[in-house]
Amino acid sequence: MLLIRGHAGGTALTGTLYERGEDAPTFKGAPDDGSPYVWVCDAFYEVESGGQVQQLGDREVRVAFETPMPRGFETRERAVEAAEEHLRTQFARVGIPEAEVEIEVIRSAEPPEQ
Repeated sequence: MLLIRGHAGGTALTGTLYERGEDAPTFKGAPDDGSPYVWVCDAFYEVESGGQVQQLGDREVRVAFETPMPRGFETRERAVEAAEEHLRTQFARVGIPEAEVEIEVIRSAEPPEQ
């Protein structure tokens, strides 16, 4: 299992990449096509009211979260590329340029806490 984390604006967003042979989550919407690599991460967007207040650099933004959408991939390389793209897109949705997002990949020995 890999944790793939994007850092920008003084905060971070982390998703999980389940690798070949690991048990990916089995909830509504999880891929059921037997993909050897499965990416799961929150998605969010900026809202004018409601939502959850987040501090990004020197400003506060309100964000609403979408249901995580697991995605299956045939290769590890393609899964990591898609994960990095997903993280950059989430930060872009709240006004942080994709080029400012730093990505790190962490091999996890333990499943993430639910």
